[in-house]
Amino acid sequence: MSEIELRIQTLAQLGGAEPWRLLLAHDRPHHLLLWFTRGQGRILLDGRRRGLGTHNAVFVPAGSLFAIDSGRQSLGQVVSMPVGTPLRLPDLPRQLRIRDVQVQSELSSLIESAQREQSQGRPLAQDALEAHVALMSVWLRRQMAADEHIPAPATAGERLSRHFCQLVSRHYASGATMGFYAQELGVTPTHLSRTVKNATGKTAADILTERVVHAARSLLESTPHPARNIAQHLGFGSAAYFTRFMQQHTGLSPSQLRTAPASVKSVPAHGAPRVLPRVVMSGGR
Repeated sequence: MSEIELRIQTLAQLGGAEPWRLLLAHDRPHHLLLWFTRGQGRILLDGRRRGLGTHNAVFVPAGSLFAIDSGRQSLGQVVSMPVGTPLRLPDLPRQLRIRDVQVQSELSSLIESAQREQSQGRPLAQDALEAHVALMSVWLRRQMAADEHIPAPATAGERLSRHFCQLVSRHYASGATMGFYAQELGVTPTHLSRTVKNATGKTAADILTERVVHAARSLLESTPHPARNIAQHLGFGSAAYFTRFMQQHTGLSPSQLRTAPASVKSVPAHGAPRVLPRVVMSGGR
């Protein structure tokens, strides 16, 4: 494992100072184990929206679409794990509600020990950190195998929503229309949108738009690439349309997103951003 990639963070550090980083549907290039220790909220995961509470452990595999809407009082830790490690990790997203106090303490202790190794900088700290994370993976697999955590079979609608979210993670930057997603899934755009909303509380267009906005904001705020290059990378036909799209969904232009203070950029909290039905649903970007 890489010392740069493997790390322990707080939930607040994962989201940074700007709520959109967790509120908008997105995926990440590394695995995440999230351990919530206080507060309540909701999570979009595996094509479903669910409640989120204290002593919930959530595993998000790399490339899995998710979003977290938690209150200001929520606390938790996050373990980020790179792809391709020797750890035996699950292939599918899972949310576990841990009720046993001893089992709760086991994971909390492992994370606290890993945090100490990460912060103290002692010799062989990285080896020790990897060992702690390996034990976390054992803890996770043990809990997933327990009878109380075997998930109920997904409904047809939940399976369709899951497959749609998987497609969005792979194709959001292609400029593909909602018709493309519906055709890939063998349903009509109307049925897809209705089914996804029943499962997630958001329409299919909402989720696709959120993923594009998240990618655009991430690139604008963390790279020096010109806006026109980012627009092209995300499948927009022109830089002008990209600018209109970002203003519609964030209230700020691409240049403003790069230069405005975080307090200004976080004002439109985009837990459910506006969408452009004509563009996303029936026409290409």
